[in-house]
Amino acid sequence: MTTAVRSLVGGRWRDGRGAVRTSVNPARPGEVVAEFSAAGDQDAEDAINAANAAARAWARTPIHERAAVLRRAADLLDARAEPVGTELTREEGKTRPEGIAEVRRAAEILRFQADEANRDAGEIYASPRRDERILVVRRPLGVVAIVTPWNFPIAIPAWKIAPALVHGDCVVWKPASLVPLLAYRFADALVEAGLPAGVLSLLLGPGSTGSYLARHPGVAAVSFTGSTEVGTQLMVTCAGLRKPVQTEMGGKNAAVVLADADLDMAAEQVVLGAMRSTGQKCTATSRLIVEEPVADDLLARVGRRLDGLNVGDPLLEEIDMGPAASLDARDSIFADIERAVADGAEVLAGGGRFADERADAAFVPPTLLRLSSTGPAVWREEVFGPVLAAVTATSADQAFALANDSAFGLAASVFTEDLGRAMRAVDECAVGVLHVNSETAGADPHVPFGGVKDSGSGPKEQGRAAREFFTHTTTVYLRPGART
Repeated sequence: MTTAVRSLVGGRWRDGRGAVRTSVNPARPGEVVAEFSAAGDQDAEDAINAANAAARAWARTPIHERAAVLRRAADLLDARAEPVGTELTREEGKTRPEGIAEVRRAAEILRFQADEANRDAGEIYASPRRDERILVVRRPLGVVAIVTPWNFPIAIPAWKIAPALVHGDCVVWKPASLVPLLAYRFADALVEAGLPAGVLSLLLGPGSTGSYLARHPGVAAVSFTGSTEVGTQLMVTCAGLRKPVQTEMGGKNAAVVLADADLDMAAEQVVLGAMRSTGQKCTATSRLIVEEPVADDLLARVGRRLDGLNVGDPLLEEIDMGPAASLDARDSIFADIERAVADGAEVLAGGGRFADERADAAFVPPTLLRLSSTGPAVWREEVFGPVLAAVTATSADQAFALANDSAFGLAASVFTEDLGRAMRAVDECAVGVLHVNSETAGADPHVPFGGVKDSGSGPKEQGRAAREFFTHTTTVYLRPGART
């Protein structure tokens, strides 16, 4: 079944002025999931104007009323988690349980951010002057542009849009064109929950729409999740305009398995981190560093687990891993594997194309590559697929050094039974998120999320840290008048 979806501008659902585009099921490329007329620059202009017209009233709306909209939207998403999660699976390709869980996670994020209404709203400082108080209050930025990727088509929008709305900002949102249906479902839940016209606009358009929003003087700030290349371009654009920008970009996340680790547990967690969501997470495990005494054993365990994964139509219950998100993504992943083999990588699991009906869809087998050095591109560049590259280390010191030897710094995991080594990892691993004895992937809504180096810039996302980007502070010196 194909669903026709529209952009949302100024409280009205409407077709864009551009060409008709479609999203397809990556497990069945002949199946069109959704179609839409692409939004263009004039649609973006209308959305920005509507947001600015709504900004003053929304900022002046009591935060408890803003929060109530988020809670109602969360209830709607929870009630629709199974059908919307199924649509997510058809459109993006992750397994149905993962799709349903992502919808429920979006609802959880909305509720957490709604609780900002019941948390501290500022700070009070003592003044060195008699009869004066110093207050620090938080104010919304105004209109913010939000640009989101396809790999978490409802959770990532939730963790950006929810804090923006609850803190009083208006939002113009440009999601990835690959997932218009899920964007429509999320925006529709917020509209049905009572969000006033103009406070949120949804632009289903090409990547150039994001650049248009970033350059527009009616946009106060930009929050982006996507590739390092595009994020860097946005940073350059926004720097020239003196406009705040928040970017969450790529990752090349390492799992370090030391010789004293529980190897069964480590193998299980490494596979989960590398292969859930078909490895299409910015936090997915893509590098594996194993201390030499246990390297052969650990790699054999990982290889057996990968060979045992059931890859197929993600709507089926028995499936462990679905397809890549598109045929283009599949072809790019295979090109990276082939280049790695040409560079000398040894294939320990997967690696080749399927020889059955899966060959015509976007499926890629779970792949484990053993490298003799860290020179190949597969070790340094983001593959964004179910490919795990492994090297050995002669010591814990070398293992930590290898983990840090990357332009990226989003997530890492360390497997060890030694508390001292775990504490060293906390001190030495140059990442924004560190897991000890668990997979690299995962982001809870109540704690900060984000990376360092080429993985991100600007204030962290999620948790209470989200307000650092979506608000600014005003320091108020308050004293009574002379007649008091």
